[in-house]
Amino acid sequence: MKSIRRIAQSFILGLAAAASVAAAAPPEEKVLNIYNWSDYIADDTVRNFEKETGIKVRYDVFDSNEVLHAKLTAGKTGYDIVVPTAHWARLQIDGGLLRPLDKASLPYLANLDPTLQDLVKRVDPDNKHLVVWLWGYTTLGINVDKVKAALGSLPMPDNVWDLVFDPRYASKLTSCGISFLDSPSEVLPAALLYIGKPAYSKNSADYQDAGRMLQAIRPSVTLFSSSGYINDLANGALCVSLGWSGDINIARQRAIDNKNGHNIVALVPKTATLMFDTMAIPADAPHPGNAHLWINYILRPEVHASLTNKVFYANPNKAATPMVRPDIAGNRTVYLPDADKQRMVVPEPLSAEARRTMTRVFTRFKTGM
Repeated sequence: MKSIRRIAQSFILGLAAAASVAAAAPPEEKVLNIYNWSDYIADDTVRNFEKETGIKVRYDVFDSNEVLHAKLTAGKTGYDIVVPTAHWARLQIDGGLLRPLDKASLPYLANLDPTLQDLVKRVDPDNKHLVVWLWGYTTLGINVDKVKAALGSLPMPDNVWDLVFDPRYASKLTSCGISFLDSPSEVLPAALLYIGKPAYSKNSADYQDAGRMLQAIRPSVTLFSSSGYINDLANGALCVSLGWSGDINIARQRAIDNKNGHNIVALVPKTATLMFDTMAIPADAPHPGNAHLWINYILRPEVHASLTNKVFYANPNKAATPMVRPDIAGNRTVYLPDADKQRMVVPEPLSAEARRTMTRVFTRFKTGM
């Protein structure tokens, strides 16, 4: 009964917010253009929003921050909502590419975890432009049985990153398939942490050191993928993936649903980078009023919970936690315990020169040159 009452209250508050936005701004056409990551929304999220508001949603997907950033920099994307990772969003804020939020039309902002809000303030002072969509971390996902078989007498390492960054392990695991994210901004921070450097180093020499380490294991990497690796891990075509925590748990669930016998597990490294994906409105968005309606809709507890229940990424909404499936809310690879969170690194924005260095190092790694 309490849950039903909360949902009813959420619906009424959402309608009130919609009325407030409508009264404060000229009428917009009933259109909303969204650009989000692939495999990152519940089945009914868009449909329910369209039914409730009468707004038609065009929903496109991307698979790397680099792709999104290039579009925003070029301008005139036509999108009203984009979902950059927070430290990339800082570059977009500094470049005047994102529109400040009208917080008066977002009453559900009060649902957000203040601890996470404070972390996001490091890249978005006063939380002026960004609202967290979901969060996770960069890690490794493994097919437990295939990894054990490939390693033979070699025991699992204490540092899970050894599986892909130490040639002793990687050379054995290449037989069952190793994939890396096709993104320098995800791979290089993990590599830098592994060799004892700052994840978001400002020192060009650190990137060269990480590049030499990566070149040593390049013959063992069989795939670069930022989205297709989910199915490949789920169906046994890969045994190790450097990827995102939620994606790996999606692969685990697909293997369970398909009853294919593959035991997929997301590992929790001793060091890794946290990932805050955020909703933002481009500065030239054609329908900013509708964009605010969407953000406020997502912030309703039952909606935010439905995202986590589908894609296995934690949400920032403290009011949504009671509505998250118990097996997910209690999964320490989704909702990290405080001790694990404290070991994680919060991403930092990098200068254009540092990003160019990162891209050059990654390109040499990927091409094997």
